[in-house]
Amino acid sequence: MTHHHHPTVSAKPMSRRNLLKTIAASSVAVGAGALLAHTGAAAAAAAAAPATPSPLTAGTRLVPTNRVGIQMFTVRDKVASEGFRAVLEELADIGYSEIEFAGYTQGDVGPITVPELRGLLDDNGLRAVGSHVTLTPDNIDAQIADATALGMPFLGQGGPIAQGTAKADWQRAAQTWNEMGQKAKAAGLTLYIHNHAGEFAYASDDPKTRIYDVLWNELDPSLVVFELDVYWAYVGQHLHGGFEPIDYVTADPRRFPMLHLKDGRLNPDSDNGLDIIEFGAGDIPYQSFLAQLKRDRGQRFGLYEQDNASNVAEPPHPANSLGNARRSYAQIAALRG
Repeated sequence: MTHHHHPTVSAKPMSRRNLLKTIAASSVAVGAGALLAHTGAAAAAAAAAPATPSPLTAGTRLVPTNRVGIQMFTVRDKVASEGFRAVLEELADIGYSEIEFAGYTQGDVGPITVPELRGLLDDNGLRAVGSHVTLTPDNIDAQIADATALGMPFLGQGGPIAQGTAKADWQRAAQTWNEMGQKAKAAGLTLYIHNHAGEFAYASDDPKTRIYDVLWNELDPSLVVFELDVYWAYVGQHLHGGFEPIDYVTADPRRFPMLHLKDGRLNPDSDNGLDIIEFGAGDIPYQSFLAQLKRDRGQRFGLYEQDNASNVAEPPHPANSLGNARRSYAQIAALRG
């Protein structure tokens, strides 16, 4: 199995596994041909300086390779069938540095403990940056303990923190999250929320105010931050109009330490206006989007996510969530601005 090394990126820790392999095979060079065999022409273009710079490969890397991560929901089928050990080894081989968890179980493979998960991360030179769990005042202490054991700086939730569109319900939820955020801060963590399209709807009892703006105003930025799912923000724009997703990030970049890099292909027959697809195969203008954040590059984590990666792949590739993850990594790493 070919390993993708990033010798110019010192911030990524070398795994114990790769350290032993490096010592054992220090005379073996990884050629462009081996890289091409694994990731195709797009990855080769990202790994080698082209003679004539293209829009994707000229200029500053928009997502530093030591900030390219993956939301594990993308490969949940592989975790359930092969287990965390095999999947984390493959993700490290692809080049991912950061892991965002979507639960700590591995299906029929068998039980695994949080300390065992931390050992697998360390063995593969991976860092846990966050986790999507359902957070409540009743479980916040236990979830903070797990997050601390895994070494992550952020702890979050993938689903909405309130239901419906009543402004008062979201205000109450925000105050609950501020209170939980105080506990997290005392433990050295920061809570975060993740959006879908519904958060960009207008409040039913205040038709001039978006729910996302309610969260913006009510959440204490020192306690709770945002993870913008870019795909769902564009769906929210399609459904509810009147805003540009990038404007939220540029309004206060510090409130967005994480972005979900999820791509979508335009589909006028879909209610959402976009269909989820592997990164680089869609129509979301990621190059221009991320170029507006170039001054802050390296200050946030770019996390690839594809909800349907287990059953949707670009032809002629077979359906394989890890295959999608490999091609998407190459596309993210190739972005230049």
